[in-house]
Amino acid sequence: MRNSRGSGMTSMVSAAVKSGFALHLEHRRVRLLLAFAAGLIAWLALGPVLAAEGLESEGLNRFDMGMGLFGGLALFLFGMEQMGDGLKAAAGERMKDILAKLTRTRVSAAVTGAFVTAVIQSSSVTTVLVVGFVSAGLMTLTQSIGIIMGANVGTTVTAQIVAFKVEKLALLMIAAGFGMLMISKQDRVRHYGAILMGLGLVFFGMGIMSDSMRPLRSHQPFLELMASMDRPLLAILVGAGFTALVQSSSATTGIVIVMASQGFVSLEAGISLAFGANVGTCVTALLAGLGKPREAVRAAVVHVLFNVLGVLLWLGFIDQLAALTTSISPMYPELSGTERLAAETPRQIANANTLFNVVNTVVFLGFAGLFARFATALVPERPVDERFLVRPKFLDAELVDTPALALERVRLEIGHLGEIVRGMFDRLPDAFLGGRVEPFEEIAKLDDRVDLLETEIIGYLGQVRKRTLGDTESEDFVTLMHATDNLESIGDVIETDIVGLGKKTLTEGVEASDTMRQLLQELYAVVVKAVDLSVQAVRDDDQRAAQEVITLKGEVDRSVNAALAHQAKMLGQGDAKRLAIFRIEMELVEKFKHIHTLAKRIARGVLPKELAARAE
Repeated sequence: MRNSRGSGMTSMVSAAVKSGFALHLEHRRVRLLLAFAAGLIAWLALGPVLAAEGLESEGLNRFDMGMGLFGGLALFLFGMEQMGDGLKAAAGERMKDILAKLTRTRVSAAVTGAFVTAVIQSSSVTTVLVVGFVSAGLMTLTQSIGIIMGANVGTTVTAQIVAFKVEKLALLMIAAGFGMLMISKQDRVRHYGAILMGLGLVFFGMGIMSDSMRPLRSHQPFLELMASMDRPLLAILVGAGFTALVQSSSATTGIVIVMASQGFVSLEAGISLAFGANVGTCVTALLAGLGKPREAVRAAVVHVLFNVLGVLLWLGFIDQLAALTTSISPMYPELSGTERLAAETPRQIANANTLFNVVNTVVFLGFAGLFARFATALVPERPVDERFLVRPKFLDAELVDTPALALERVRLEIGHLGEIVRGMFDRLPDAFLGGRVEPFEEIAKLDDRVDLLETEIIGYLGQVRKRTLGDTESEDFVTLMHATDNLESIGDVIETDIVGLGKKTLTEGVEASDTMRQLLQELYAVVVKAVDLSVQAVRDDDQRAAQEVITLKGEVDRSVNAALAHQAKMLGQGDAKRLAIFRIEMELVEKFKHIHTLAKRIARGVLPKELAARAE
């Protein structure tokens, strides 16, 4: 049962949160639609050029060419999503541990950020994880900046993969991945199957797009249009605009490499478009920071500063970067003209993109502290009236597509929920001894915050449940769902029952004996300890803490029995007032006992099934 006071505010905020999650979780679908819209707009804009005399003589009309381009783009983008999902599912849990442990120095933080992002194929997920660690006090903002910078290097791995010309193996990859995905019952094999199938779709889509664009190699109006991309500022704007729409710098760079494989894009133009992709991805960072804690906004600001300053640093050295990249990339002197450009440029663009991000990371890494101070100055702390509002500290919709990581964030948020419940406990002694009703009202307000945060956690878990969960993740899901519900129930027992009894002592003017007060304090201390340990058990996945909650049953029983014995002794010596005190004190004992039962339920969820069964 929940307090109706403040329910209107709770409902409105909860609705807003749920709609925000729903909007955010449509992110991938919207991104694909935007990619198609951007392509369609470009296709219509190029209509006069492509419809010029001479195109039909190439043996492919505009409809067929558009069908190939859009069909290939669909497979390419879907393949990237499939590959990324498989990578995150297969490696998500280990990547969290790597991020938490291997970030003691700036260099190790950058290397770790690059590695983790290369594996999970999402710099935004890496950034979200980092923000959570900063919020939890597990790393400093300066350490997180090293990871964010390294994440930019990790995103270049996609371009390196795309630059390999293995279209002939694409269907084999798709077939093998599909077989692993459909036939195997092991989660790990299925994840690897999704990765292989996604990679095959990427290459297959590339092949279709390349084939559909081949007739344009000799179409002069189109070649002149693409030659305009050699103007750096124009190319940067085009790359930034497209990336802002599709919200994936990897996708933009991959498409640029596909175009380069047909000889449409020069190395200099490809570098400028890649620069634009680095600027455009800042939109993703800024959107990810909207409505988030200040640490998340600061991380987004660092991301924007790093990318924009990096592009500005290289803007006047595109020719030098092109020359350096050419010297370290494979050459095909036996070819000439468009054929040579198509053979050499894709790898050169991929190498230039990697080199650009590596050099920027090396240059700016020494200024991580300055970035941190500047971001803190731009995004200062702002006061939040906690009496009327509570926000989740750790839940982030970016991680919902990676259930292992999302469930870890729920653990942290349950720790946050436990802190609020502990705050309710902490106010009880003063409330009972103070002789005023105001402290009880404050405890009731805290329960409103518990209800609100519980609603948001349950809503977040509901979104995670829509994803494919492995056996371990399904068990964790159930544990976290029950823990959240039981913690909220503990808050309700305090707010509805114990606070109600406290107010009753004020209205009836009853006062416990010194002996009974001491016994209640002992019972209170044991129950609070049990609740703290149960929250710790869930937050840290700590089985030792969970077992200790179970063992506290003996102490609870001793305190309850001592209270009962004392009451039995005093009951025959009292009058009607003594009887009223007896009833209130016995109800308090029962409510504390019930709270310990709820704490045991939370703890049993953390224990293995055989141990949990013994704890019944």
